[in-house]
Amino acid sequence: MAVMDRVRTVSQAQPGTTGKKGAAGLGVLLALLATVVWSGSFVATRGMADSVPPVQAVFWRWIIATLAVAPFAARQAWQQRALIRKHFGFIALATLFGVALYNTLVHQAGLTTSASNMGMIMAASPVIMALYARLGGERLGARRTFGLLLAAFGVLLLVGNGSLGFDFAAGDLWMFGAALSFATYSALLKRKPAELGGLAFLLTTFVLGALMLAPAYAVSLSVQGGFEIGAGTVGPLLYVGVFSSAVAFFAWNKAVSIIGAARAGIVYYLQPVCVAILGFVLIGEQTGPAQLLCMALILGGVGLGARR
Repeated sequence: MAVMDRVRTVSQAQPGTTGKKGAAGLGVLLALLATVVWSGSFVATRGMADSVPPVQAVFWRWIIATLAVAPFAARQAWQQRALIRKHFGFIALATLFGVALYNTLVHQAGLTTSASNMGMIMAASPVIMALYARLGGERLGARRTFGLLLAAFGVLLLVGNGSLGFDFAAGDLWMFGAALSFATYSALLKRKPAELGGLAFLLTTFVLGALMLAPAYAVSLSVQGGFEIGAGTVGPLLYVGVFSSAVAFFAWNKAVSIIGAARAGIVYYLQPVCVAILGFVLIGEQTGPAQLLCMALILGGVGLGARR
């Protein structure tokens, strides 16, 4: 848990220009860590789409995530049980969008679209995050706005294979719903009560998310049956449960608390680039000149938008 120790060190630093720059840098790094880990989850999700029903995959994802984070978060959650009861409505809403709904839509999309498309379409969520931030009174600034638009243009070209024409599959539409859900969750994080610990919040949302999905899981078992336990299912489930859930959600939540959802969202634009690289390394997907140009636009936009 070295990341958590580093976060605590920065949080306890004395206020000042250096401290603010250090905290902002850590926030960007945490957002980048979450983005890279989540990029791998699209490959894992697509890999088990044909063997594990979506609702069952998401349910076990949060069971595994709960077991992974409980040793570090259970004590804090117990100590803050009164705060959890007090803010239960907010926690339930965040859980619905960020845990139950978002991930179910992602796994559903994996049935009918590629991992690359999933990553590229999810890169639309920073636009929604920025709109939420602007509606909340946050000033984006000319440089950040230009960076956001530049990265968005790169994503549109990437989805359209070098043009602005689109031919969406059903899974692509599910991913647009996932992007909206994730952006809503990120916007809600800015309203998380400051006194509620990050680990306690994380564990509570994981447990509550599994409970929300339990009825749908029972229906899926009765209708679709279970899935075969093997390397092709256990490995991806462990990845999305431990890394994409416990590690990435902690990093993302802390990043949003440090630098805000809009700025963290610009870093999130790197996801299509990460997915393309992972796709090339893991499954041999080729990247042509048009894709490289789009990635350059995305990287340039991220560079402009992520700076203070």
